[in-house]
Parts: sequence; C-alpha cells; structure tokens
Amino acid sequence: MGEMGMELVKLLLLLGLAEAAVEAEVPRDSLQEELLLSPLPSGDLSATFQFRTRWDSDLQREGVSHYRLFPKALGQLISKYSVCELHLSLTQGFWRTRSWGQPSLQAPAGAELWVWFQDSVSDVDKAWKDLSNILSGIFCASLNFIDSTNTVTPTASFKPLGLANVTDHRFLRYAALPREVVCTENLTPWKKLLPCSSKAGLAVLLKAERLFHSSYHSQAVHVPSDASCLSVSWELRQTLTVVFDSFASGHGKKDWSLFKIFSRTLTEACPLSSQSKVYVDISSRGQEKELLDVSPAPLSIHEAVVQGDRRTYAVYDLLNPALFNGSRSLNVQLKWKRPQDGLDLPAPVLHAQRYVSGYGLQTGEISTLVYNTHPYRAFPVLLLETVPWYLRLYIHTLSIITKGKENKPSYIHYQPAQDRRQPHLLEMLIQLPANSVTKITIQFERALLKWTEYTPDPNHGFYVSSSVLSSLVPSIIAMKEEEEDLSPLFTSLFPSSDGSSYFVRLYTEPLLVNLPTPDFSMPYNVICLTCTVVAVCYGSFYNLLTRTFQIEEPNRGGLAKRLANIIRKIRGVPPL
Repeated sequence: MGEMGMELVKLLLLLGLAEAAVEAEVPRDSLQEELLLSPLPSGDLSATFQFRTRWDSDLQREGVSHYRLFPKALGQLISKYSVCELHLSLTQGFWRTRSWGQPSLQAPAGAELWVWFQDSVSDVDKAWKDLSNILSGIFCASLNFIDSTNTVTPTASFKPLGLANVTDHRFLRYAALPREVVCTENLTPWKKLLPCSSKAGLAVLLKAERLFHSSYHSQAVHVPSDASCLSVSWELRQTLTVVFDSFASGHGKKDWSLFKIFSRTLTEACPLSSQSKVYVDISSRGQEKELLDVSPAPLSIHEAVVQGDRRTYAVYDLLNPALFNGSRSLNVQLKWKRPQDGLDLPAPVLHAQRYVSGYGLQTGEISTLVYNTHPYRAFPVLLLETVPWYLRLYIHTLSIITKGKENKPSYIHYQPAQDRRQPHLLEMLIQLPANSVTKITIQFERALLKWTEYTPDPNHGFYVSSSVLSSLVPSIIAMKEEEEDLSPLFTSLFPSSDGSSYFVRLYTEPLLVNLPTPDFSMPYNVICLTCTVVAVCYGSFYNLLTRTFQIEEPNRGGLAKRLANIIRKIRGVPPL
C-alpha cells in the first residue's frame, strides 16, 4: 500500500504540473471599450467609439482554434494569408475639417483597405485578391470590386501603425472605392465582431436608425502589428465615428444628452471588458471659460494634450459601482450656460482641399491646396495621389507653387498608368513653409471608354479617390508621455516618437469627373427605325412573292339580269 500510495502521489503531482502548464499556455486576452463625446463649435456633436481587443497568441501557428474575445473570422483570416497589418474603413460623408476641427482618426469617403503582408508570402497579388474577397463577404461590402485597376503599392506612405519596422513596400497593397455606400448591412457584421455584440456595454448605443441619421459616419477595423510582424500578441481596434447635427435632428439647440442622441442610455459595462469609460470633452475654447455644464457630475477629470491642443475630459467609469448608486442608468447631459453662436474655430495646423477645373470634356486640371497655419514652424508633408487610368495625366505640367514661388519636392515617385490595368500613382514629399498655402496642379486628358465600361448611370460622373496627406505636425504645446494603460484609447492609435510633434493623416474630398459619354438612347432609336423599315420592306416583298393572281371573267348583265329573273319568277316564267 505504501508503494501504491507513493505512485498515486507522483501521479497527482504530474497531473498538477500538467494542469499548471496548460493554464500557463492559455492565451490571455482583454477588452477595453471607450466612448468620446466632443461638442463641436458648429453645434454638432462628435461621438467616437473604440473597442480594443488584445490577445496573447500566435495566430500564425497552426492549430489555434480556441477564440474567446478575439473574433474567429479575423483570426483565421490573419493566419491563412500571413497578414502583418490590416486596416479597413467604411465611411459615409466627408469630415469638414474647417468646421469640425481635426479628427482623431479620419477616413476617406467610401471604402479604404490597406494591408501589410509578411515577407513569407510568395504571391502578394493573389493573397491581396483573396483577402479582399473574403472581407467583402464578412462586412457585406463591395470590396470584391478591388482589382489591379484601383490597387497601388505606395513606396513612402502608409507605413505600419504598429511597432513593425517594415521597409519593403512590395508587401504593401492599398486600394480605395470612393463610390461605396455604407448602410445598415455593413454595421451589423461590424457589431458581431464585438465580444458582447450590441447586448451590453457601450455597444447598446449603436442603434442603426440613429447612427445613420447623421452628417458623418465612419466605421473601421484596425489590426496593428508588433516589432517583427511575427506577432505573438495581437490587437484589434474597432472604431466608429459619428457626427450628429443637432439642428437637423429637430432639437434646435446645442444641448444634448445620450438619450436624445442614441434614444438609449447606459445601464452596465460589458461583462467581458476590463475597462469601460465615457469621455466628455469639456474644454474651453478661446477666451471663454466654464461654458459647459455636464451632468451627472463626473467622478474624475482627465487632462491630456491631443493633437497639439490641451484638452479636458470628464470621465465616467462604467466599472465603478458608485456611478450607478443614484440611478439604474447613465444619461450624460451637457448644456451650454449661454448661447455660443459666435464661437470661432481656429483653423487646424494642417488641412487641405482639392477640386477639378477646366471646361469641356477633353482636358482638365486637378488642383490641391495644402495649408500650414503654424505661425513659425515649417514641416514636410507626404502627398499621395491615386488617379484612375482613364484620366491621362500630363506629368510635365506638374506645378507646385508656395507664396508665388516654385516649391520643388525633395522626393517624388511616379508610376504611370496602364490602360485597363493599373492607375496612376504619384507620391511627393513637400516642405510647407510657416503660415503658407501650397497649390499643386496637374493637367489631364479624358479617355473615351468602351461602351461596356460605362456605369449604369454614366452621366452621374466617375469618382476619383481622395488624396492622402501624411505628416508629423509640430505641437505648440509640449506633450508628455503617458503610460499606455492610463491614457485614453483615442490618444494611442498613432504613437509619436517624441512630445514635440504628432502624426496626422488627412484625406481630401473625392472628385467627381465627367467623361465623354455617348448618347446611349441613339442605339434604341436606330434599332426602332431599322426594324420599322425592315418590317415594311420585308412585308411588301413577301406579299409579292407569296400572292397568287387569278383571272376572273366579268359577269355580264349583273344587276339588271338579277332583277329580271326575280320579276320572271314572280310571274311564273322561266328565268333567262
């Protein structure tokens, strides 16, 4: 019995060690959710949702099948196609930088997708095509229309947002679909990726009929990379930004509350989340002080320098039991103490606009205006232009003018288009002097498409995707580094190397260009006229060929003879 007892003890110890080893190998994951509410001087309100899911697991290793918080659909996609970094955005509307200020994360109108693949991928184009088709099915979007005619490989733009130091741009692909329309069918699969879906936490506010009754709507999925792109720790960020027009919604005031905006209130945090907070921007603008009255009173105040500006936020922690002591739900309300119709919004340090000029349907000109409003600092900006092949650029007409003088770019990369194969790609690094406006112009010629290449509504025009500007903008206020766990999520998506500058990526307006369009009603008219002529000619000719002619002898006596025979019959005389 003693030996058996010793063996039993050893067995129990081995089982305990095995269980401990299994517990040590269990992947650790976490969820953080955050809502940022920012009243805009124009009277609108910006609401930015962010959900960050972290998972310490090697998705590239075969056999990973257990998913708890990280969505399995994206995990398998990353593993199968050796994705290093992935970014997808679906946007309806355009962010008005001059009226709303600098966004925390801007996206172009329509759909945008850019992916970094690992260097182990042998055929990047095939992986890119398959990946876009699968994402099209996951998010119910038209990403399957991404092909070689709208895909480019930037050489300087779109560096990884994570810590990956990737320099081989051959593994990068970028595409944009400015015509894509965002609707409820895109929001539903986006919400299903959340661990709590829309059943608990901040996601209960994601009511489709309220979100799409807005001036701007942008939802995105970001999977940043780590230092080596062979990550054993993955991060998924789901962001959703909405701008509500308080006047268009019938309120007529700048005062708002969660119930007025979303028709719902917050009752609890997501049970699976380790952090659930609501930030309300109560910063004073200009010389005005203490203009905002927020209720209920926040439990804490957070101050941070965001995009070169010092901001103050009222913080509501949904995981704090003291928040729901007085009521069962949280309905944040914000009121202006006095009318603020005369608030002037300072111009952002970096902003841009683009337009098409010219007349007729043969030639035209694309003009881009880039503004640097910093009073004394000059900084470079990286401009990316993607132009479809049917607009044939005259690269020798490229002109960059700043303060009436020519501004030569320090770096330029141009990839000419190929008809029906690839678009134009133009990248330039331009130095922007302090307090200046830089005008970039280039002329183009419109191509004549085949009649099968026109859209069902050709007279509506053809879209040209937005220009992309990337820059490290100098900050007027020194920024101090904060611990990542303590800083809000909206301040940590674009990491900065130092506190003297912050990264900005801007998008201009998409362009709508008319092309020479044939009269598609003319074939119908020609068909009708031709068929009529053929029917008349063929009918007459067929009638002549098939008709038979017979000679009929004239009937003599006709009517008079018949009358005579009637009279004779009455008299009883034989007829003639």
